[in-house]
Amino acid sequence: MKTSDFWYALPEELIAQTPLEARDTSRLCVLDRQTGKVSHRHFYDILDYLRPGDCLVMNDSRVLPARLLGRRPTGGAVEVLLLRDLGNGCWECLCKPGRKMQVGSEVIFGDGELTATVSEVKDDGNRVVQFHYQGIFLEVLERLGKMPLPPYIKAELSDQERYQTVYSREVGSAAAPTAGLHFTNELLEKIRNKGVKTAFVTLHVGLGTFRPVKAEEITDHHMHSELCMINEATAAILNQTKAEGGRIICVGTTSCRTLESLVNEDGSFEAKSKWTEIFIYPGYEFKAMQGLITNFHLPESTLVMLVSAFAGRENVLNAYNEAVKERYRFFSFGDAMCII
Repeated sequence: MKTSDFWYALPEELIAQTPLEARDTSRLCVLDRQTGKVSHRHFYDILDYLRPGDCLVMNDSRVLPARLLGRRPTGGAVEVLLLRDLGNGCWECLCKPGRKMQVGSEVIFGDGELTATVSEVKDDGNRVVQFHYQGIFLEVLERLGKMPLPPYIKAELSDQERYQTVYSREVGSAAAPTAGLHFTNELLEKIRNKGVKTAFVTLHVGLGTFRPVKAEEITDHHMHSELCMINEATAAILNQTKAEGGRIICVGTTSCRTLESLVNEDGSFEAKSKWTEIFIYPGYEFKAMQGLITNFHLPESTLVMLVSAFAGRENVLNAYNEAVKERYRFFSFGDAMCII
């Protein structure tokens, strides 16, 4: 199967640059994966597609304000993007301009409350950076860092919380699990009052989620590694849902990848964590998920491939093309899709 099989044409003006004022007023494209039928609703109508006894699984990862703008001692501007915490104040980072950031290079952020030194240049061009600061690093980062918005978003984000889900709590992602951005606390309360269970998993989203598939054959593409985990409470809720005949509906591809990475061979769950490189594309047999709430994804991306594995490539591309005709808003701050 070729990467080009997952292409669709998207006018640039349909890429959402800012979030809607009210999270749950986005549009909702509903795809019946058995028939291919497409319906057009609003996100607050998601209640109509959830049944008592179902379980909604959400990724509670919180985005780090991981984009730091600094300067070298000579005055030159530098951008440092935190990718992975290596411990003891060391991070793997993406640095621009890379040619100016060699081993021993120093960077100053803010008024000097945070400084950094490059300690290693990795084979892939990333840098290992040692940070120097007083106090708690995450508190310093909250003051000085900016949200690492995807490259297709050019607008500045006035409220950084709009790139966080209302239920985010485990800090560690370089990008938001964006399907969850549509939920409000009020909508979640209505969902629970209907008898739908909610459960949380954690997958810290890496920037590799935006890495394009360059291989002609999709099987030649290597997925980036991401840390995912299920706790005891969530495992118990998932097992109860399955035992009682309810559906497990994932909010976002990250929740899906977590469950499909950690489900036991017999379909049961237990508390566990692992670094996953799972790559889901057509032909994959789902062991955990019966429904998916997601956003619209980039053409030829691994996420379009995952959605196509669940609902069928033709069904998905037909729904995407219909969404283009209906002038839906696409990608991170865009509209949503429910596949049942």
